[in-house]
Amino acid sequence: MAQPSSLYLALILFTVTTNAAAQIMLKKGMSQLGSLNLAADGLIWTAFSVIFNPWVFLGLCTFVVSMASHLTVLSRVQLSFAYPFLSLAYVIVTAWAYFAFGEDVGALRIAGVALICFGTLLISMS
Repeated sequence: MAQPSSLYLALILFTVTTNAAAQIMLKKGMSQLGSLNLAADGLIWTAFSVIFNPWVFLGLCTFVVSMASHLTVLSRVQLSFAYPFLSLAYVIVTAWAYFAFGEDVGALRIAGVALICFGTLLISMS
């Protein structure tokens, strides 16, 4: 396996960013739909409502882009190096959830995010 180059680090960060963006789009779409009620609406109608919500559909497409990028990275970089970087998506999503969605992010979550950042820094130095 090749040593990670700046190109692959950029692809890893692209993967992380698109992964986080997909989660944010999925949340926005599902927030528009509200609580799902399979019993009242039925499975087929619910599935179509979810899949064809523009934000959900865009989020799913973004996941495909993220996965393609990740597969490219995995073809050249060790899994034990590349995969932990995906945890940085938690950092992006938590910040976005707080600022854009007004979600409560308490001290324990902030401490968890700090540990994720520290751990990823250690892995990047290996």
